[in-house]
Amino acid sequence: MMKKGQVYEGVIDRVEFPNHGKITLPSEERVITVKNGIPGQKVRFSINKVRKGKAEGRILEVIAPSDLEIPSPCPHFGQCGGCTYQNLPYEEQLKLKETQLKEMMDGAVDGDYIWEGVRPSPVKSGYRNKMEFSFGDEYKDGPLALGMHRRGSFHDIVNVPECQIVDEDLRQVLVCTLEYAKETGLPYYHRMRHEGFFRHLLVRKAAKTGEILIDLVTTGAVVQGRCLGGNASDQQFDGKEWTRRLLSLSLKGEVAGILHTRNDSVADVVRDEGTQVLYGRDYFYEELLGMRFKITPFSFFQTNSLGAEVLYETVREFIGETRDKVVFDLYSGTGTIAQILAPVAGKVTGVEIVEEAVEAAKENARGNGLVNCSFWAGDVLQVIDELGEVPDLIVLDPPRDGVNPKALRKILDFGVERMVYIACKPTSLVRDLEMLQGRGYRVERIRGIDLFPGTYHVESVALLSKLKSN
Repeated sequence: MMKKGQVYEGVIDRVEFPNHGKITLPSEERVITVKNGIPGQKVRFSINKVRKGKAEGRILEVIAPSDLEIPSPCPHFGQCGGCTYQNLPYEEQLKLKETQLKEMMDGAVDGDYIWEGVRPSPVKSGYRNKMEFSFGDEYKDGPLALGMHRRGSFHDIVNVPECQIVDEDLRQVLVCTLEYAKETGLPYYHRMRHEGFFRHLLVRKAAKTGEILIDLVTTGAVVQGRCLGGNASDQQFDGKEWTRRLLSLSLKGEVAGILHTRNDSVADVVRDEGTQVLYGRDYFYEELLGMRFKITPFSFFQTNSLGAEVLYETVREFIGETRDKVVFDLYSGTGTIAQILAPVAGKVTGVEIVEEAVEAAKENARGNGLVNCSFWAGDVLQVIDELGEVPDLIVLDPPRDGVNPKALRKILDFGVERMVYIACKPTSLVRDLEMLQGRGYRVERIRGIDLFPGTYHVESVALLSKLKSN
């Protein structure tokens, strides 16, 4: 009988979304699931869990590589938990994502639909316009690190000075900040003890304008530059010195702003509890499809700017004729989709829960000369009752976990003729399709967009139409 801790060898037959490799062991008459492998690898793995006829394992070693495998261009691959497929040629990454996505959609869609494959990202490396790096130690009680969580670890941090999914400017900012943080002698914020100073480094860079926004997130445990409880002679943070060092870097882009944000929340998330502008301004500009967008530190904006253009062109194509129609853009972020649709629509209304994103959306609309856009701040579940109008078409771009079921019921009550659903997590779309189809909508088309090369993530766009009743 298979037990926890036993070690086996086997070949990964296939990989299901998101990164679940399947190994068949005839001797045990069962299939074992392991994470972070690719099809064709022969691996040695240990059993982590056995329950109700299912087993999960952890890869200990790759005994023989897959025929598909290539050397990763990133020296941190395998240690850093950020990427999964950098050891696959990009064409194979797309094939794998297309197989996974179509399999999920085939199982979720009632009846026939048009499957349009997965569109590639226009850029394969250095594509991310936003990174949230974490402070920690490389190992327990080890040296200060700033980077990504080690694969499979909640605590350990991997320094990633040569990360391949961001460009050279962001890497220089990362290295400069870590060097200065070490010199201060201040500790990182310990997630279990809830004490310390350095928490995160948030860096955003526009692909079109080249503007860079840098934000250091720390606790508020500093008064007049000195860490409370520390030795004032060797434990201090000087925002002016950190700023001076950043501005002395030879960057290809231009620094638009340098910020210092306080976050005393016990949750391991980037949260704004007060931001000081150390240099410049607290926003930057990006351009998409001929429009200009103001982006604030914590507002949602697609992390692959050039890939986002492919995504939004798909939305515009799927939504179809919009002339003289009222369109709702729900979960609108900084209003990108709303403003891309506005020139060819009667009116577009966006709803977004992040207030600073809503203010940016309003300013963006004015800057782009759009007078038929309005934006509301609040939860879709509550705000949708206050809008005072009925839409003809709806675009949904919810967070990773999909639409709140109560909100989705209200959305369906409008009975619009067409709806476009954008999902950064395909399993959320699969879940919501059950209610959408149950309330009389039919899936017409689905297309994948690869906004995240090197990782297992993939964006999906579905067009749904209202079935006509007799």
